[in-house]
Amino acid sequence: MCKWILFLLCSVASLQIQAQTGFKPVTDLAPLKQQFATAAQRTQSIQCDFVQEKNLSMLSDKIVSKGKFWFKKDNKVRMEYMQPSYYLLVINGKDIRIKDAQKENKVSGKSNKLFEQINKITVDCVRGTVLDNADFTTKATENSQSYRLELTPVNKVMKEYFKTIVLLVDKQDYSVSKITMAESSGDDTTINFLHKQLNAAIADAVFSVK
Repeated sequence: MCKWILFLLCSVASLQIQAQTGFKPVTDLAPLKQQFATAAQRTQSIQCDFVQEKNLSMLSDKIVSKGKFWFKKDNKVRMEYMQPSYYLLVINGKDIRIKDAQKENKVSGKSNKLFEQINKITVDCVRGTVLDNADFTTKATENSQSYRLELTPVNKVMKEYFKTIVLLVDKQDYSVSKITMAESSGDDTTINFLHKQLNAAIADAVFSVK
């Protein structure tokens, strides 16, 4: 009897959580992986605006930044922060360029394990292979509009920096509409991608690393 009561209580709690969030578990990841990969194969480029919100445990107010994002196959990413201050991140293969208003640095992904992992996540997202990343365990849920992929690091380097990385994937085109990164320090960062344009022509010069 006690087991049945416990089972019923757990079931009710699960239903309440689903009702609150609107998401339910994805029981079979295989079709999702296939759909994700198929959509990614059709996606040659992405450009959009983004809004980033960073919560620091030591501050009560959020730090809000705005900018533009570009991606081009196979491994080119540009994130340009416009507000409140200028900051640029360009990934072109294994080369990474970082620039702010004062200085510019060129970083090799091969020599920086954290950048290498972040680069891999970014590219996996737009390639549709993020569910196959062995550096994470993945929990997938869904509602009528989106898939929610919760990635928990098992890779030693990533575990030092992140507790979880949560991706919200749009069901219409399987592009990532939001990323939330919870850091081990207690801080977290959320990036919302807005006004997405898929397969627009983007010049290679946008991703130039000099």
